[in-house]
Amino acid sequence: MIDKYIYVIVALLPIASLMLVLQSNPYQALVVRAILGAVAALVYATLGGSDVALTEALVGTMLATTLYVVTVRSSLVMRLGVLNRPEIEQTSYFAEFLSSLKRGIDRYHLRLEIIDYSDPQALTTALMTKEVHAVCRQSELRDRQNASVQDKEGTLNTAIRIHRLYEILQGELTSPHNTLEYITVTNSEEGH
Repeated sequence: MIDKYIYVIVALLPIASLMLVLQSNPYQALVVRAILGAVAALVYATLGGSDVALTEALVGTMLATTLYVVTVRSSLVMRLGVLNRPEIEQTSYFAEFLSSLKRGIDRYHLRLEIIDYSDPQALTTALMTKEVHAVCRQSELRDRQNASVQDKEGTLNTAIRIHRLYEILQGELTSPHNTLEYITVTNSEEGH
């Protein structure tokens, strides 16, 4: 005779599967995937398949979840190259830019990595060789004498080489102190 607790355990499988399918946050989906594997291993063990339960626990739960964690962690990063970070961080509009940027990428569960470069050539090379996804640099005004006090700081020019990121950030980076452009990087390292 099968005990009633087995029905409860087996009922957890479709519930966990449905929760997994409905997750939009990849990190929460990883946790639910691990729970689903553990429940499956528990069902196999309860029904007498200890060898299958052990395989499910080791491969289906631990190994698969670990590989998914590594994949999600490494693929959900936006790398932003900046020029002379200590100088640019002192400007008020850079803080506004970072706030808008983080707000835009948080919706897609991306992490932001800021990489500092010492000269403009290294920054451009990083974008063209695909070390970074975007670069942000200060634009200098040509006529500073006629500029207002607010404009004398200059503006930020953000160049993005990934079209989807460009689409996402186009609606978020609407500050008058920031210009956004999409750059096409070809395999021969030429930008348009």
